Parts: sequence; C-alpha cells; structure tokens
Amino acid sequence: RRAVLENIEYVPPYGSGGSLYIRPLLFGSGAKIGLAPADEVTLLVMVTPVGDYYKGGLSPVAAQICENYDRAAPRGVGGAKVGANYAADLLPNVECKAAGFPINLYLDAVDRKYVEEFGTSNFVAVKDGGKTYVTPDSESVLESITNKTLMELAREDGMAVERRKVDVEELREFEEVAACGTAVVITPVTQFARANGDMIQIGDDPNKVGPTFAKLYKQVRAIQCGDAPDTHGWTVDAFDHHEQEQH
Repeated sequence: RRAVLENIEYVPPYGSGGSLYIRPLLFGSGAKIGLAPADEVTLLVMVTPVGDYYKGGLSPVAAQICENYDRAAPRGVGGAKVGANYAADLLPNVECKAAGFPINLYLDAVDRKYVEEFGTSNFVAVKDGGKTYVTPDSESVLESITNKTLMELAREDGMAVERRKVDVEELREFEEVAACGTAVVITPVTQFARANGDMIQIGDDPNKVGPTFAKLYKQVRAIQCGDAPDTHGWTVDAFDHHEQEQH
C-alpha cells in the first residue's frame, strides 16, 4: 500500500487499460562473497506503470515451441521466483522474437514432450466445448496467482479444472489456449510453430479470441478495476488503509 500511495501519480488512469505493476524484490546484501546463503537480506518494493503487456491487448498471437532449449530442470529452481529462473530464457526469447514470434513455449527437460509454461507466463487451455480448464502440473512451473484466479473463476462458471501433465500432441485437441500472468492476465495463443516446420492451429480462426478466455479475461479485469464486486477478497483499498493510518 505504501509503495502505491507514494507513487500515486504513476498509476494509469481508469479506462486506460494500464496498471501499476508491483514487484517485491529480495536480495542478499550482507558482506559475503562466497557461495553460501546471505546472512543479511534487503527487501524493496518496486512499482512501475505498464500498459497491455502484449501489443494489441487481448488479441491472439502465435508462439514458437522451444525445442532446442530447456527452461528448468526437475528438482531445480523452475518453481521459484528467482533470477536464475529467467536467465535460461534470455537467449531463446531473443531468437524467438527474431523469428517473428512474441512468445515461446517450453517443454519438460526430461522427456521433451510435456508442456511446461511460456517464457513469461503459465500455460492454460480449454477443451470439451468450453467445459474443461486445463493447466500443466509440474514442479518446474512457476506458480501464478493469475492462473489460480482464473481457475477459481472457471470453477464458479461451472467448468471442470484439470491440473495435470499435458502432452504437446494434445495441443491439437484444445479449443482455446492462452498465456496467463500478472501483467498480461490472458493472451490467447492460436498457433504453435514446431522446429520441424509444422504449425499447430488452435480453433478455426487464428485471428479470433475464444469465447471462454474472452469471458474470463473480462471477469478478472472487471474485478481489478472495481467494475465488479470482489467476493474473494483479492483486492485491497490502499486509500482506505492510508486514511486509517492518518487517524
């Protein structure tokens, strides 16, 4: 709350589609250079105004399946929000964008056949005529509060939620696929390029946003912007807390 209030002039105005991105950072700051846990740490909270994470807002994109690199190994740090988690994606991400794809999708590092997550976001999908929400279950996948939010809303909408292994070949069976994360919420993905030149299409129209993710996106944004009631206690009124402190 304090970080938001002290940077209130940077909060994008209502209706702009932007938001104030909040990032807590914890780093070792003790007088130690050896390979060992820090004996002193510093916590800071960084905020920065952002627009829609991907150009065009909620519009479909094509992804490249990253088959020549691994993002994280089993029993490694793939499930932790640490710098090393992202270092492995720097070169593949550059190559992906150079090939014309805004995002890349990683497979598991052991069998190279199970979907893990996108370079910047969790993987989510819809099947069974919009009745089932699917997301990979892997210790190497970074937990996403946005994914948890979408799963809860999907359940409330009557959908079955499956958290399980997802074979890359199953992509052809999904009606909708999306990347989900804090800044982007949802980015629909309608095409996947493979290293052998094969292009997997999701849905009938690569330029169309599927109805299920379009609905879930609107639900999340409505709660975030205060246009819909927050029945889960996900949002915080920073001004209300500030006024209480003043008294």
